[in-house]
Amino acid sequence: MAAQNHHRTVSGESVNLEQLGLFGVFLTGAIPWFEAIGVVPLGILVGLNPALTVVFAVTGNAITIFLFAYASGAIRTRLLARRQAKNKEGESPRLIKAQQSFDRWGIYGLALLGPLVIGTQFAALVAVAAGVKPLKSSLVITAATFLWASVIALVFGILGFEVFDRG
Repeated sequence: MAAQNHHRTVSGESVNLEQLGLFGVFLTGAIPWFEAIGVVPLGILVGLNPALTVVFAVTGNAITIFLFAYASGAIRTRLLARRQAKNKEGESPRLIKAQQSFDRWGIYGLALLGPLVIGTQFAALVAVAAGVKPLKSSLVITAATFLWASVIALVFGILGFEVFDRG
């Protein structure tokens, strides 16, 4: 099922709607809580190429995974300060749950569960806080996200889900 490029003219220039859609998938994948695994089905449903949708969604998501991993100390301090400003004590229940997941399953379990339970960015933050190097946590969590996104795209492809016809 080959995708055809749909073009619209904007100010005399040709705009490829699939490229715009993939850019949107990339940007949305980069937003915490809009995980790549949530963006992939939406992209496929609107008729984007499934393989490209996975690549763009995971790439966008990976950027923020790496940012959270490398800035984990500063982010954690900021989150604690925000909670204290609201007169709440200690870590958020979400981070406590993530830490418990890490303690039980390690980096690989956290990476596989992260997209479903706490989000990939927070999984990276927790992994680094637990002592995993930022590069390793980023790569493992990104690989798990790619795995999940690929499985979702494959299932959508097998089941033939698509809202808008690309042809």
